Amino acid sequence: MLMDTSWVTASAFGGATALFLAFLVARRRSQAGLPYPPGPKPLPVIGNALHISITEPWLTYTAWKKIYGNLIRVRLIGMDFIIINSEKTARALLDQRSTVYSSRPVVPTSKFYGVEWNTVMLPYGPELRFHRKLFHHALRADSSLRQREIYLHRSRALLLNLLKDPEGFVVHIKGFIAAIVMGITYGYEVQTENDPYVSTVAELVGILEKGMSSERAAILSAFPFLTQIPAWFPGAKFKRDALRSRKLAQEVLDVPFEFVKTGIAAGTASQSLVSDCLKQVDEGGDGEAQEFVIKAVAATVFIGEGHHTSSLHRLQYFTRHLTAGFETSSSTLHAFILAMVLYPKVQAKAQAEINAVIGSTRLPDFEDRPSLPYVEAILREMLRWNPALPLAIPHATSTEDVFDGYCIPKGACVMINVWAMSRDEDKYPNADEFRPERHFAPDGSLTSDSLLNDPLFGFGRRICPGRFAAESMLWAAIVSILATFRIEKAKGADGLEIDVKEQFTTGLAIHPVPFRCAFVCRSAQKENILRDMTG
Repeated sequence: MLMDTSWVTASAFGGATALFLAFLVARRRSQAGLPYPPGPKPLPVIGNALHISITEPWLTYTAWKKIYGNLIRVRLIGMDFIIINSEKTARALLDQRSTVYSSRPVVPTSKFYGVEWNTVMLPYGPELRFHRKLFHHALRADSSLRQREIYLHRSRALLLNLLKDPEGFVVHIKGFIAAIVMGITYGYEVQTENDPYVSTVAELVGILEKGMSSERAAILSAFPFLTQIPAWFPGAKFKRDALRSRKLAQEVLDVPFEFVKTGIAAGTASQSLVSDCLKQVDEGGDGEAQEFVIKAVAATVFIGEGHHTSSLHRLQYFTRHLTAGFETSSSTLHAFILAMVLYPKVQAKAQAEINAVIGSTRLPDFEDRPSLPYVEAILREMLRWNPALPLAIPHATSTEDVFDGYCIPKGACVMINVWAMSRDEDKYPNADEFRPERHFAPDGSLTSDSLLNDPLFGFGRRICPGRFAAESMLWAAIVSILATFRIEKAKGADGLEIDVKEQFTTGLAIHPVPFRCAFVCRSAQKENILRDMTG
């Protein structure tokens, strides 16, 4: 009888609680007086988690665009997600209402792994504004002009590596990006092999990619007491990894920064983001605090653009982003190689343009860029055809908002579906096809769309401050490769071409699946130019 009474009491209490929660929800909606954006009906507790592709959520959201429109609400384990499927809507909200949409979702596990300083995931406020002030000073457009020699120098080194070891093209592309990032951030010349700074970052990234998986982060977020378990405790490898991660993160902050300070004191420091920022330190302010911000900004540039979070989908998404700075540029160049293999007519057309403008006695430089519109169109098409971050980096609402008759709640995670924008058939017919011609107006000139306003670079107050450097380094690599090599299908031992398919990895930062190809120097003269560079 006692058990029956307890069961009835518990049931009554549970029912009353459910009714009270329902009342609160209803009251919240009645206060707003407006519905939330449309979306699929959520399940109890888990919301829409089972309705979304875990590996390719952007495809789910793009399909839902046909059903629910450009603004969709999704519930995931108690969290509101607002999905933006059109560039027009994104600009209306993130650009024109930036005071509401400039924050980031809370990242509960970043401190555990020692990366809470990452600029990209800071909430909007004074600290972020200080970070971005330094970014804009060091990475603004005129800074990119000064850095062009670095981009060209590293592009030549990339060509030499492709000539010597064409099968290692993916490694060479990543080395090209790493050398540029270290050069413009710290004025540091990366060693060809086993560079200590690059090795430290590689180890840190390896720990973060495994330790901050969606499953691990979800467990630590749901049961935060686990972070207090001693490192020696059986099964607590995650704690040992976190301790190692914190140590490595501190080294990433400190060691290259001290390299620059030592160079400045000795009068040997090259111009860099860090050296420029140190010149701006306010002597009357807190020097230690200012130096920490400079360290954080510089380390963010190197290891990339933020990732983590607490619900199932949020966690899977953010664990792809601490290396996004690297991943975005290297993925774009990797996809460029794939596109040239798959679309040889596009490659041939670009090379004919380069031949007509440059000839065969030299390699291209930035002064040639205005005379190479088709190469420019290829770069634009690369960012559209394969957006390396299909869902960009999410924003969060700092207050409740109303748009187009819908209530957007405070604290919602706002996902920017760049993939859906790139597949807008009204703007890009046959969107899955790689076709640079779509970026030309009827009179033969390039369209007025600015590469720097591509949705991949973000919106509003969170637009990527490194976009000037990114588009310049990508152009330098693409035009240099096209001027020097024909990129063809590789041949097997039987002499037959090895088939290459248009396939990309799943996950939230995408790049082509591994494939083989051949880099054939376009002429003996071009090969001699490259070999002469080695002395």
